[in-house]
Amino acid sequence: MTCVADRQQLPSGASLPRHRHGEAYVALVLEGGYEEAGVLGRVRVEPGQAVLHGAFEGHRNRIGARGARVLNLTLPAGLDLATGLGAVRDADAAARTAERDPAAALAILLDGLVRLAPRPADWLDELAGAIAAEPALRLGGWGRNRGLSPAALSRAFAGAYGETPIRFRLETRARRAWRAIVDGRAPLADIAAEAGFADQAHMGRAVKALTGRTPGAWRAEAGRPANGFKTAA
Repeated sequence: MTCVADRQQLPSGASLPRHRHGEAYVALVLEGGYEEAGVLGRVRVEPGQAVLHGAFEGHRNRIGARGARVLNLTLPAGLDLATGLGAVRDADAAARTAERDPAAALAILLDGLVRLAPRPADWLDELAGAIAAEPALRLGGWGRNRGLSPAALSRAFAGAYGETPIRFRLETRARRAWRAIVDGRAPLADIAAEAGFADQAHMGRAVKALTGRTPGAWRAEAGRPANGFKTAA
């Protein structure tokens, strides 16, 4: 897939339910702004700032009072940058260039991108960050350490992020496993264990639910045997 540009005009006060894109892309805010709740926690994205999204990454959006005008640039196949928030040095140049050459606009955007470090607002964002860092996180123990019952933890998190922490954790595990499947050569059983799945079968179901394809299909497309070892010539 080549780089594709898409402009969005999001209405004031709108709320976009949790969703995910099959391709990695960059969202550059040109006017207005919104709050996004995803693997970075809840971050406020202002004009001249961009969010880098990995493939199959989920998030929800709450549009600000002034609405938002956004330029989305899908990344070429094989380019899946680390998720992050950044300030763009020349957002106007990227926006103008996108009208005739999306790939050149992406190059301008990435070349002038200064990474920003989102700060957690409260325990909800701390939990999202903890899950992103450790997909095998034990939610019950995490909540007890902060005086939160499982029901209170789940209800509050779902209200902010659009899904329960259990589901958020499962998708995080599945995406970590998917990335290891397409990028590496480790056996699938080892990847399942590393990602926190009980076994390879559980990982297979989660990866297929997230991406629409089995781990074996992804590994075959990457040109590597499913067991992670070279086949005989």
